[in-house]
Amino acid sequence: MKLSIVLLTWNSRRYAEACINSIYKTVKLQDFEIIVIDNGSTDGTLDLLSGRFPDVFLVRNGVNKGLAPARNRGLKLSKGDYILILDIDTVLKESAVNCLVEFMDKNDDVGLCAPRLVFTDGSVQNSCRRFPLVHTKLLRRLDFKWAAGLLESEYYGEQIKSGQVFFPDYVIGACQLIRREALKETGPLDDKIFYGPEDVDFCLRMWLKGWKVAYVPTAAVVHHEQRITKKKLFSYITVRHIQGLVHYFLKHRYFFSREGIYGKIRRVFGKGY
Repeated sequence: MKLSIVLLTWNSRRYAEACINSIYKTVKLQDFEIIVIDNGSTDGTLDLLSGRFPDVFLVRNGVNKGLAPARNRGLKLSKGDYILILDIDTVLKESAVNCLVEFMDKNDDVGLCAPRLVFTDGSVQNSCRRFPLVHTKLLRRLDFKWAAGLLESEYYGEQIKSGQVFFPDYVIGACQLIRREALKETGPLDDKIFYGPEDVDFCLRMWLKGWKVAYVPTAAVVHHEQRITKKKLFSYITVRHIQGLVHYFLKHRYFFSREGIYGKIRRVFGKGY
């Protein structure tokens, strides 16, 4: 099988139908599967999907097991040469997935690639970034212009504007196409991260295993970007997100500078990185 598409739902009824309809409308590959892992939804998401999409493989978790564990279940069930991790609050633009697959077919040193993510009004999201630092994660919690200005160095603004393929530190997990061979070498998402930054950790491990991470702007996906950690400052999800960040920084042993991490990657790739 060429492609597996893994979706994760949690009370996502309002997004699910549009997302899956866009998959069937735009994916032109003859051989692909859709796997939906439901993380204990209570809003009727599964009833909707089972009634309208009989070809979708549905898996229900009785409770919310977190993002990484649920997606790992989908990765384990998948059969494709490529696996597309896709947020349920996305809508695929025409030929987006085919474009990503074609790029991967032509670039066998890339382990993971991602499209250009856009808001519903067409404006481009900052979906690829440099590896976070402790203080940049703190700044992202502050809703002030001066804090946003200090974060500009973490984004790839000029590269994104160029409309050209480039290789960022990481791409967010809303839409990632993963090469199975790279997944086998890198391993699954870190189950200890309930919600964020499992996408950063996964991309960093890709680099450390000798696989490139690519941003492919010729493919476009609409992303509603729910950002549930910003809805309540001290919600359960926010606390679990902070726990994930602490785990990430302790795991990779860098805090206020990226130079140590970049040094490790340079030892893998040589001067070309």
